[in-house]
Amino acid sequence: MNLFEFVTHNWRDLLTLVGEHLLLVAEAIACAVAIGIPVGVLLTRRKFLQRPVLGLTSILQTIPSLALFGFLIPLPFGGIGPRSAVIALVLYALLPVVRNTVTGIEGVDRNVREAAVAMGMTARQILWQVELPLAARVILAGVRVATVISVGVATIAAAIGAGGLGTYIFRGLRQNDNTLILAGAVPAALMALAADWLIGLLEARVGAHTGTRAAHERRAHLRRRIIGATLALVVIGGIGGFIAWRRSNQTSTTTQASATIIVGSKDFTESVILAELLAQELEAQHVVVARHYELGGNLAHDALVAGQIDVYPEYTGTAFTAILKHQPITDPRAVYDQVQREYADKFAVELSPPIGFRNDFAILVRGSDARRLNLHTISDAIPHAHEWRAGFGQDFMSRADGYPGFARAYELHFAAPPREMDLSLTYRALAAGEVDMIAGNSTDGLISALDLTQLEDDRHYFPPYEAVYLARRAALTRTPALQTVWQQLGNAISTDEMRHLNYEVDGRHRAVADVVREWSQKTKR
Repeated sequence: MNLFEFVTHNWRDLLTLVGEHLLLVAEAIACAVAIGIPVGVLLTRRKFLQRPVLGLTSILQTIPSLALFGFLIPLPFGGIGPRSAVIALVLYALLPVVRNTVTGIEGVDRNVREAAVAMGMTARQILWQVELPLAARVILAGVRVATVISVGVATIAAAIGAGGLGTYIFRGLRQNDNTLILAGAVPAALMALAADWLIGLLEARVGAHTGTRAAHERRAHLRRRIIGATLALVVIGGIGGFIAWRRSNQTSTTTQASATIIVGSKDFTESVILAELLAQELEAQHVVVARHYELGGNLAHDALVAGQIDVYPEYTGTAFTAILKHQPITDPRAVYDQVQREYADKFAVELSPPIGFRNDFAILVRGSDARRLNLHTISDAIPHAHEWRAGFGQDFMSRADGYPGFARAYELHFAAPPREMDLSLTYRALAAGEVDMIAGNSTDGLISALDLTQLEDDRHYFPPYEAVYLARRAALTRTPALQTVWQQLGNAISTDEMRHLNYEVDGRHRAVADVVREWSQKTKR
């Protein structure tokens, strides 16, 4: 399916995501203007504050967006969804607005100020009738930059369930689907270009009017218009920011109040499938469900502990090593029991029975290489590693059960240090010949879709990764049906079935809800 066909078939969904994206950006810019312009004006009056305040806003822009989202989730005013996204976007947008406000006002000709003082104008009159109108073009340039930045950064908001066009981009990366990537990237780029052009027109118009000496008789009228527009921008920004905050807060409160169970997932296909399976089974038990899917990194765990979601799918090996920080062990029962005990004690979180399959790390090579070199185990690849380039996800590179221990266990020495990249991109890189070995997941549908071969872990390095659900104890107490569904899903999905479900989504690009519904209907016959 090409981009045109995709848009034709999914235009309603696309318009919804565009609307979500626009709303995030509009709310953030309104808040940034309402905060940034007054702060900028203050800094021109209290010059000793300029260095620390501008330094702080500069530091805020250097914080990686996903890290900032992670910081915001546990906070009372944060959480998953649009609220944290708007807060993060406001923080990123403050620097250009504040800095340009300071630059614009300080750039007003000194002689003009002195003339205003000589005319008997007060400090307030000088600000509103002289400085702000003359600085309007520079201030608009800052708003223009902030808007374009916000359009781009807002794509990352999909990682915390805030919606927007990043939803398509992340899905496309996971499913190796360029059409999905373009469906998110192209509208975002067009949105950024349109915002830049429109604000640029306003900026040029303001500059043309303020710089035309021949229009002296219209200056008073123009000045009033500029003052009014500036004041309206600040007022609307303040009102918009307040409404955005209230709307976001009310939405979050309403969602948690009306939804008996809030189901979350991580940002990869299998996690979304398992989350949707649980959600549909709960709805079949007449439980009201809210969905917060595709949370990046460890945000799902953070959201669960913070009470932002009630349940999400996880793997015992991941919980054991990445969350509890234990060294890997290979006994599945010991891992399950220790995770169950420590999660209950530390987080008041309970584990479901195992779902029935394990999603272990899969060391993958191209199928053509495996057949040509007769590769079956990881040890078979050792003689060839010195000629190979490896590419691994950030998670694998940093975990206790990841690359450092793996390389030592198999004494692997590659031609160059492994390339660290997003997990979804490693599949594309391997298939394209950019790397020769990656670490994927054993149930990924892309393994068969891209003709990749999984090498056996013949030295038994990796710990077991049994799929389970994690739920807050309070949610289990509040909703007994959750425990019932857990028992029904115990050992319900085999490794082959899970790989097939992943392939239906990643390989055939079907909707997750449809794939899950079809599987449920087949198993209940």
